[in-house]
Amino acid sequence: MKVNIFDVAKKSGMSVVTVSRVLNNAPTVREKNRQKVLDAIKELNYSPNSAARTLVRGKTGVIGLTITALNDTVFDGVVQSVLENLKLNGYVLAISIAHELGNESFDASNFLFHHDRVDGIIVLSTLQEEAYIADLERKKIPFVMIDSHSEHNNVPTINVDNYLGGYEATKHLIALGHKRIAHISGQYAFLSARQRKEGFTDAMIEAGLSPSMIIEGEFGTYCGHSIMQDWIAQGNQIPSAIFAADDMIALGVIRSLMEAGYNVPGDVSVIGYDDQSFANEVHPRLTTIRQPVGQVGEHAVKILMDLIQGKQTKNTKLQLKPELIFRESTAKYKGDIN
Repeated sequence: MKVNIFDVAKKSGMSVVTVSRVLNNAPTVREKNRQKVLDAIKELNYSPNSAARTLVRGKTGVIGLTITALNDTVFDGVVQSVLENLKLNGYVLAISIAHELGNESFDASNFLFHHDRVDGIIVLSTLQEEAYIADLERKKIPFVMIDSHSEHNNVPTINVDNYLGGYEATKHLIALGHKRIAHISGQYAFLSARQRKEGFTDAMIEAGLSPSMIIEGEFGTYCGHSIMQDWIAQGNQIPSAIFAADDMIALGVIRSLMEAGYNVPGDVSVIGYDDQSFANEVHPRLTTIRQPVGQVGEHAVKILMDLIQGKQTKNTKLQLKPELIFRESTAKYKGDIN
C-alpha cells in the first residue's frame, strides 16, 4: 500500500502541517520535531518525487504569482509565458488572485508569501506595491515586479515603454493627416496611463498641434462608450481621430460612434492599446499598440531565477518596446465631420 503524508504524520507523532513544513525545508520547525519526521520518512520509505526533490535541494520547486484578475488577455499572455518558462527551469507556478482591480487590498496572510511555500514571487500589476515590497523584503523572498505603477529603487521591475507606445500611437494618427485628435486615458493611478498620456501630449506638441482634448477615464469598455456618448450628446465637434488608452476603451468608443451613425474609420479613426485577443476579431479590426507579453514573462522568469541563485542584483530594471499594429480602425483624414 502506498505511503502518504498522513502515514508519516501518524508515525512521527507530528501534525500533517509539520510534516509538510519539513518536506519543504521550512526553518520554523523545531529541530527535534524535524528529526522525528525525517526518521518516519526513512522508516516508511516515503519519498514521492516532489518531496525527495525538495529535501535534496532545499527548495520548494514552486514560484508564486499574484495578480489582480485573469479577465485580461494581456495578463493571461504574461502568465502563460511565465508558466512556459518556469517549466523549462523545472518549476511549477502557483497563482494568487487579488480583489477586483481598483478595490484591491493587501493581504499579509496571502498563502503564497512564505519561504516554505515558494522560492520566489512574481507580482503582476498591483496597486498595493509598497505593501507587497515591504512584506517580501521583510521575509527575504526573491521577487520581480511586472507593470509597476510607481518608480522604485533597488526593486527588480519589468515594464513596457508606455510613453513610447502613446507617442507612436499618436504619431500614427498624425501621419494619416489627423489634427483634431482626442485621448481617453486610463486612471492616473496607473503609471502606464500617465505615461501613455505623456506620449500623446509630446507627439502632439512636436507636430505643432494642441493636446487639449484629453479626458481621464477608466480602463474598460463602459468608459469609452459613456464618454463618447456624452461627447456626442453635448454637441461637441467630434475629433477625426481618437487614441484610447486601452483596447477596451477603444471598443466602447467605436460602439458609441456606430450607434450615433458615424463610420469607423471613414468618419473617425480609433486606435487602442494592448492588442487584446479580440482586437483582430472585431469589426473594424482594431489598430492598436501590442505589448510584448512573451518577452515580459521570459525576462521575469530569467531575473527571478538569477535572484534565487544569487546571480542577480535587485536594481535590475527592464523596459521593453511595444509595437504598432496597423489594422482597419484607422485611415487617412477625410475632413471634419461636423
